[in-house]
Amino acid sequence: MKYFNTTTVCIPSKHYMVDLSDRIKEIKKLIDDGKYFTINRARQYGKTTTINELTNRLVDDYIVINISFEGIEETGFSDVYSFVKEFCRLLIREFRREKRVPDNIKQKIDCIFRQNEVKSNLADLFDVLLLWCEQSEQSIVLIIDEVDSATNNQVFLDFLAQLRYNYIERETKGYPAFQSVILAGVTDIKHLKSKINSDDSKKENSPWNIAADFNIDLSLSEKGIKEMLDEYEAEHNVGMDTTYMAKLIREYTNGYPFLVSRICELIDKEVYKKIGNLSACWTRDGIDEAVKMILAEDNTLFKSMTTKLNNLPKIKDALRSILMEGTKLSFNPDQNDIALLKMYGFIRNDNNSVRIDNRIFETRLYNLFLSD
Repeated sequence: MKYFNTTTVCIPSKHYMVDLSDRIKEIKKLIDDGKYFTINRARQYGKTTTINELTNRLVDDYIVINISFEGIEETGFSDVYSFVKEFCRLLIREFRREKRVPDNIKQKIDCIFRQNEVKSNLADLFDVLLLWCEQSEQSIVLIIDEVDSATNNQVFLDFLAQLRYNYIERETKGYPAFQSVILAGVTDIKHLKSKINSDDSKKENSPWNIAADFNIDLSLSEKGIKEMLDEYEAEHNVGMDTTYMAKLIREYTNGYPFLVSRICELIDKEVYKKIGNLSACWTRDGIDEAVKMILAEDNTLFKSMTTKLNNLPKIKDALRSILMEGTKLSFNPDQNDIALLKMYGFIRNDNNSVRIDNRIFETRLYNLFLSD
């Protein structure tokens, strides 16, 4: 039987989850158009689940290489040779799943990975990757998750610059290159800067300025939450009003995926333990009890939020001003603090005004500032 999941990637066959079909169609349109782009959303906002579902949807039309930089230790970014070696290691792991890779490409990647005395650089790696794009009967899509672990490293900026160069060559000269490249993480990679000339700190450019805008809404809609609850109701027959419950959950969470799933998970497990009647749990009182539990727990999402606030005192002061002093701020994405607060999921744009993203965050942050 399925269950609500908040710890790992959600799998439709195992977990109750909102149908992502409409969002996947929108993302696939960008890929079909040959776009390179970044999916940057806050922690536990369903990025990896979306990427997993997207990969499953693409495999009939494209060769899909789906890797995560979470699989590279910090030393893997220490220099270009270490990065190339680690990148090849991730590719070799993917080749176990993706069987449509030519043998000569597998051999070349394996050779780079096993080199010790003669070390390969980014140019060597991309020579093989572009040869693969030229030989492949189907276009290749490269997806890299958890890119945040690499954003402070020059080698990653150089890697992005190579991707940009090959994208431009594809567009202007028709050279073979990846059909699409998708980078997923919290950080907005599009605004990373690298020095054009190390002797002139004023000259900078973005190695990812070729990226298309990604404006697809990844929050969970009231309709989607209702459909998920309908599936649960069909299996458990608790007599819940799924329309009413979906509306309440959406009001509390603003569709933040982790919070939606966590409310449902707590109702199904912890609130049930407390009340002892599953039908009585799936009510407004059950939701309120689950929200109280969330606000009292030290979950991974709140730990991440607290760390960000402690490391960035300016945005902490801005949030404190909004909550404790009633400060009204216009939503200006060019203002650095506003951009950071939005990127990390603390706020949203409400008719060009800054607003805390959801009621749960609002209460949790208010309690934090009171304790301070």
